[in-house]
Amino acid sequence: MKRSINIICTLGFLLAGNLIFAQKDTTVDEREKDKSLLVKTDHKELDLEAKKKAAAEEKAKLPKPYDAKANAEKDIKALIAKAKKENKNIMIQAGGNWCIWCLRFNQYVQTTPELKKLVDDNYLYYHLNWSPDNKNEKIFAKYGNPGDKLGYPVFIVLDKNGKQIHTQDSAVLEDGKGYSLEKVKTFFNSWKPKS
Repeated sequence: MKRSINIICTLGFLLAGNLIFAQKDTTVDEREKDKSLLVKTDHKELDLEAKKKAAAEEKAKLPKPYDAKANAEKDIKALIAKAKKENKNIMIQAGGNWCIWCLRFNQYVQTTPELKKLVDDNYLYYHLNWSPDNKNEKIFAKYGNPGDKLGYPVFIVLDKNGKQIHTQDSAVLEDGKGYSLEKVKTFFNSWKPKS
């Protein structure tokens, strides 16, 4: 009888040990899964931070063509008078120095000789500021607040008399992290003054 009790106790002890060991394995597996999830999340956060840093560095290097202190209404009136004399249309690029895509477009046009010539020959170019410092609400309202609908940059094309003849969403001109030469050329050619 004592021997049976000893065997039962030993079996009970072994069984309890196996249960504890199995629980520890499950806990270790769960911890490893938790760690792998944390590592993946950390990599995503690091990637996002790296992208933000790269964009900030790019933005810092690009020229800042928007002037929050400019009197846009007065500037555009002067451009209309000049456009009549020179028989050119007016290209308004609305956005701000806060907008990486606005800065990229400006840089692209200024550093691509073919586009720069096309713009210089046919348009008077104006950077209409939209920022917390100066939202130019009166001017934007006059042109239908296109930034609210299309984002920035957005292009407003005026004829030589100051009549709005086209509004262009910039997203359709994009190609990767930049702009498509053919699409931008087509856009500028489509709205240049008729001879």
